[in-house]
Amino acid sequence: MEKNRIASAHRGENPMIITKMRSGFAAIGDTQFLPGYCVLLPFEMYRSLEELDFKLRSDYLLDMSLIGEAILKVCEPRRINYSIYGNTDAYLHAHVFPRYNWEPEERIPYPVWQYSSEKWRNPKYQYSNETYGELKENLGKEIHRLMKKAY
Repeated sequence: MEKNRIASAHRGENPMIITKMRSGFAAIGDTQFLPGYCVLLPFEMYRSLEELDFKLRSDYLLDMSLIGEAILKVCEPRRINYSIYGNTDAYLHAHVFPRYNWEPEERIPYPVWQYSSEKWRNPKYQYSNETYGELKENLGKEIHRLMKKAY
């Protein structure tokens, strides 16, 4: 996978892209130990949310919530966690994580990032079209349905 996920999305070469939205690209997460995990990539490499003008910022946050709502509908988690950090990949991107009742009780009060590296790197959870393609397709259908209502 190319390091610049936004540039590869613009070229139609990023296999993780679910769909183009008003403010950026909805992408399925590289790892799916929490099924439905997605990322919202903006159209440009902004350093932070505050670099967006108010209209684009509003669109970005709405798109982030539409992804979350699609995950709720398709995957039926107990809730959605949203996070924007930019510490490791120093550009704006939003993580949209489903949280499930079947997660270990000791994990529930903590951020997803505190799961062990085994979860993040385990090959069985790494995205592949064979394993997670139907999930990606269903998320795309629901995101499109929600965009029609929202825009």
